[in-house]
Amino acid sequence: MTEATGIVGEYFSLKEGTDADLLAMQCGDFYEFFGDDAERVSEELDLKVSQKSSHGSSYPMAGVPLDDLTPYLKALVERGYRVAVADQYETDSGHAREIVRVVTPGTLLETTDADAQYLAAIVDGGSSGTEDAYGLAFADVTTGRFLVADATDADDALTELYRFDPVEILPGPDVRTDDELLGTIRERVDAALTLHDTESFAPKRADHAVREQFGTETVDRLTVGSPTVAAAGAILSYVDETGAGVLASMTRIQAHHGDDHVTLDATTQRNLELTETMQGEREGSLFATIDHTETSAGGRLLKEWLQRPRRSLERLEDRQESVAALSTAALARDEIQDTLGEAYDLARLASKATHGSADARDLLAVQETLAVLPAVADIVASNPELADSPLSEIVDRPDRDLAAELRETLAEAIADEPPSTVTQGELLQYGYDDDLDEVIDRHEEVKGWLGSLAEREKAQYGLSHVTVDRNKTDGYYIQVGKSAADGVPDHYEEIKTLKNSKRFTTDELEEKEREILRLEERRGELEYELFAELREAVAARAELLQDVGRALATVDALASLATHAAENRWVQPDLHRDDRLEIEQGRHPVVEQTTEFVPNDVRLDEDRGFLVVTGPNMSGKSTYMRQVACIVLLAQIGSFVPAEAAEISLVDGIFTRVGALDELAQGRSTFMVEMSELSNILHTATEESLVILDEVGRGTATYDGISIAWAATEYLHNEVQAKTLFATHYHELTGLAETLPRVANVHIAADERDGEVTFLRTVRDGPTDRSYGIHVADLAGVPDPVVDRSRDVLERLREEKAIEAKGGGSSEPVQAVFDLGSGTMQTQGRAEEQSQRQAASTDGGPTEAGPEGQPIDPDTEAVLEEFESIDVNATPPIELVSKVQKLQDRLEE
Repeated sequence: MTEATGIVGEYFSLKEGTDADLLAMQCGDFYEFFGDDAERVSEELDLKVSQKSSHGSSYPMAGVPLDDLTPYLKALVERGYRVAVADQYETDSGHAREIVRVVTPGTLLETTDADAQYLAAIVDGGSSGTEDAYGLAFADVTTGRFLVADATDADDALTELYRFDPVEILPGPDVRTDDELLGTIRERVDAALTLHDTESFAPKRADHAVREQFGTETVDRLTVGSPTVAAAGAILSYVDETGAGVLASMTRIQAHHGDDHVTLDATTQRNLELTETMQGEREGSLFATIDHTETSAGGRLLKEWLQRPRRSLERLEDRQESVAALSTAALARDEIQDTLGEAYDLARLASKATHGSADARDLLAVQETLAVLPAVADIVASNPELADSPLSEIVDRPDRDLAAELRETLAEAIADEPPSTVTQGELLQYGYDDDLDEVIDRHEEVKGWLGSLAEREKAQYGLSHVTVDRNKTDGYYIQVGKSAADGVPDHYEEIKTLKNSKRFTTDELEEKEREILRLEERRGELEYELFAELREAVAARAELLQDVGRALATVDALASLATHAAENRWVQPDLHRDDRLEIEQGRHPVVEQTTEFVPNDVRLDEDRGFLVVTGPNMSGKSTYMRQVACIVLLAQIGSFVPAEAAEISLVDGIFTRVGALDELAQGRSTFMVEMSELSNILHTATEESLVILDEVGRGTATYDGISIAWAATEYLHNEVQAKTLFATHYHELTGLAETLPRVANVHIAADERDGEVTFLRTVRDGPTDRSYGIHVADLAGVPDPVVDRSRDVLERLREEKAIEAKGGGSSEPVQAVFDLGSGTMQTQGRAEEQSQRQAASTDGGPTEAGPEGQPIDPDTEAVLEEFESIDVNATPPIELVSKVQKLQDRLEE
């Protein structure tokens, strides 16, 4: 193919100079894509492909209008593409173009999504001498928010990534080579992974960048490790390199310390369906249930509270006090929410201003939102309950005088209905600038002359059907009907003949046209200069805008909690640091919205810290335990809770293991997932944690499962000592309440009459005696013959009678019994053989026998002896599982 020249050649040359996937290059009033980029964009965005000739060759071409780039750009980036944008500028020799920014998922400013759009970086501190520590940084370029966090290990780092849910991740040098960690990140987080310049992660370079951005004293107060500073420096470098132009909006760096917040690992957040359901839907999540916010910033903050509950009793009591005041002052709360409905997203507007992409409508939105703060403050001050609450301090935190000054400046400057473009004038109000006013006055004078020209011409020359107008082809013209065209004066110069009229111009009209064009050009240039100065002034106040936005978002989130509490009869919990959790008539916050919920109590304290929950399938055990976790979590965001009364001791973490989230697609069995989740809980939970276990050991053989569940119970009770609710079908575990002092049994009651079972959904003390599994099978639609046969088999098992095994090709039914020693069903012959072996052992015969009564070989006997030597009570559960697995492998060999 002949090498491209001209515009196409310039395009390919610019594309070679960037690592972006696509290039959008401005060509006049369009952004164009050429070659393979055009084909790809056409497929993704359904654009029409045409051909562009260059030096004898033809190249595919697709384009979008200049003003319509944003939605197409957003669509491409959301599909995972990195898109370079090249803008056109004037030179002495014509046009030239240069790449002004590279848009990636984490640097996309033009988002309409209300959720935070975090760009993250993760650094493995192993190479810096901190062994297993990881450093993390998170920046939202749309709001200027910048957070950093230390992570003690990979699991902790993954939890933080899941919590912040970034759209793009920059892995550090060592993380890039950790295939296992990268694979897990891809599984857990739906984010683009981008390889950024390795040098930007260098400790000294990163430290310098962070101190330059946020100040030396600020960085020294962060008390985070060098890997974390390296992650922050890499993000600053990436944002600068991609040309997002928002570094000025990143005015604060905050450290997210684990000891400030409740630990919620990724599994727990999924199991409790905090922000999305198990099916990935927003509706039905806890966040969707309690979200009554009026602003996108308020919604983001409320979601953040849910994902990062607090441990500070003082902070939580302040929130509670505000929620209490707002829930009582209903009229004032409604007025506040109505007022907040007029607010825009100030943090994102500040980011657009610093980037230089804010238009006049954006600055008008800033002005209008700055007016919301004093309006909300006045409502708070006028209501005694609200005035005496922490809400007063919240609305007073921003510099109200500085905000008023900026608001007045914008009110004097921005036109009431400015255009969407910033280069065509009419952005600013008359009276804002003397030079501009002079141009506007002269422009209006010339427009007035043009506007009255038709009437003057009619009167002066006796013409009829005269109009004066303007178009791109003819400029300004005088149009006269054909019937009167022959009577026009001599100085009229004909420029076009139409079907029913003729168009003329005059020397004076052409002069006025040149003048008005000069005035419009001058007005556009002058207004843009003044607007750019105004925008820079707003950008310089980015921190102020963030302060005001944060205050309004906080009031919005608190009002949302108050609204839900008032509408759903939620109560203020009593928070304390004692080892006591007592909830009277608690309800599940989500389930109660869609069904007539049966409330239940729970009591956990130093004498009763571990509840073994038994009961029928589908009776509500999981809902009961989840509701306890949700109530504790809601209390630790400062919310009221769904109960009649609640005393809640603050927890440092909430850990759940619920059901079997099958991960076979990732090569992990349900049992392995179950054991991994259990391992994490046993290693991470403390005596101040809340642990929710919904079945442990169900994914393996019965005896293995019971053993693991038993050992885990003992370990949690004796070593971890966390407040625990453990639902199980292993009724053997209920016996632990007789020997372990802090273990108690509760069960979900059921009523059985005339063979019909009713689940009462009521929690009562003591263990259950039956699981009603066959009844559940019947409810699920299992065929009647199977259900009836199940009842027959169950009855014979209860009576310890042999069961006739039907089918199998035998002419005679084969009897089978359940052998308690092996925990398996055995045919009658096998059962008698086992009985004979046991009798032989009792009579002094061989202590161990293999098939056909032969002695067991020495290797097998050695394994059995080693198995008998294991001290189950003294061995940690996970170590016990490992030992048993190894012994089983040796037996199989």
